[in-house]
Order: sequence, then C-alpha cells, then structure tokens
Amino acid sequence: MVKQLTLVEVLEEAIRKEILSRFLYVGLRQRVKNQASKDAFQALADQEEMHQRFLEDYLHGKVKEGALNADLVVDYKIADCLDQPEISPTMDLKDVFLLAANKEKASHDLYRGLAEIHPPGQVRHLLETLAAQEMEHKNRIETLYTEVAFPQTDGG
Repeated sequence: MVKQLTLVEVLEEAIRKEILSRFLYVGLRQRVKNQASKDAFQALADQEEMHQRFLEDYLHGKVKEGALNADLVVDYKIADCLDQPEISPTMDLKDVFLLAANKEKASHDLYRGLAEIHPPGQVRHLLETLAAQEMEHKNRIETLYTEVAFPQTDGG
C-alpha cells in the first residue's frame, strides 16, 4: 500500500532530496579530473540549491499565487522513488552517475506531479520549470555516465 503524503511532507522530502543532490554534486566535482565535468557538477549543485530555496519559500508560505492547502493529501505513488540506495565510498563512478540520474528522474516526476494538481498560474509554471530542469540534469548526468562507462580509446 502506498502511503498518502500531505503536501507539507512532500515538500519537506523534496527539500531534503535537493540538499542531498547538491552534496552529491559537490562531492562528485571533487572526484572528477576533467574541468568540463567539474563545471557541470558545480552548475548542477547551484541549480539544486535554487530548487531548495524555491521549495522552502513555498513551504513557508512565501509563494502565494496558486498555492495549495498544506493539509492536502497527495498520492503521487513516488514514495518508492524516494528510497534510493545510499552512496558508498567504494562505488564506481559510473554507478554513482546512474544513482544520480535516477534521483534526477524521481525529482522530475515529483515536480511534474505537483504541477499537474496546481491550477494554471505562477506556481504551476515554476513547478513545470523545475521538472524540466531536473530532466536536463538527468540528461547531463547520463552524458557524464557514458564518458566514464564507455571511455574513448586512442583509436577513436
């Protein structure tokens, strides 16, 4: 049985996931040697922090237009997506990229679900934008994954 979550619980979990994602990308930035990868992870970390701030503003009532009642029960059926395996220090970098891509997909699904229950307006647009950004993150992570999982050889 899928647990019914209130909007506050969904937002609190989403904030926690954004914080964890930011720390993941900061850590990955320190692990990679390629400057383009370092820059990509820094950009991802910065965007996750912006997502966190938006969600915190929404949770604390600073976003008014189109906001939902905090006691609303939300059944997104994404609780299974929220329990991801913990990162271990011995994970291969390609496995970390896969984990990160799955986290981005779960975040996309969360924001998409929230957007679908909001009436048209500023909040819905912001949630749709967050969903699109999370999908962009997933694509960037998958690109980095392919570079690690399938490295180029000197022969091309």
